[in-house]
Amino acid sequence: MRIGELSRRTGVHERLLRYYEEQHLLSPERRPSGYREYREDDVTTVRRIRSLLAAGLSTATIATILPCLREEEERLVPTCANLLADLLSERKRISQAITDLQTSRSALDDVIAAAPTDVAERADIAATTHATPTTRA
Repeated sequence: MRIGELSRRTGVHERLLRYYEEQHLLSPERRPSGYREYREDDVTTVRRIRSLLAAGLSTATIATILPCLREEEERLVPTCANLLADLLSERKRISQAITDLQTSRSALDDVIAAAPTDVAERADIAATTHATPTTRA
């Protein structure tokens, strides 16, 4: 199938499919005319890529683990022994990012809570009217 058909069947823009090829996530054959020719199983591969991206993995990480995954009842199942260690490492990285974001949000909450009442009231008015507060010199 050509790239337009793969795009239609997966809901992924053609430009993104080309990017996946650049990242070695897809390997379509090339016709003599230069057109890409995708296989039927590339539809499944693109869906796996999208699932892994949604899980927070980078395309570089996906390129290394994709060959070690299979689908079982709509679940991705690891098939290589060393893959679990890589996945646990990625999970740890994501957990740390979540912790860092929660710390940042907490610090922001502290700054917001410290706002004087008059400033907070003006901010509430601006937020409800979608107006941008003006700064007076």
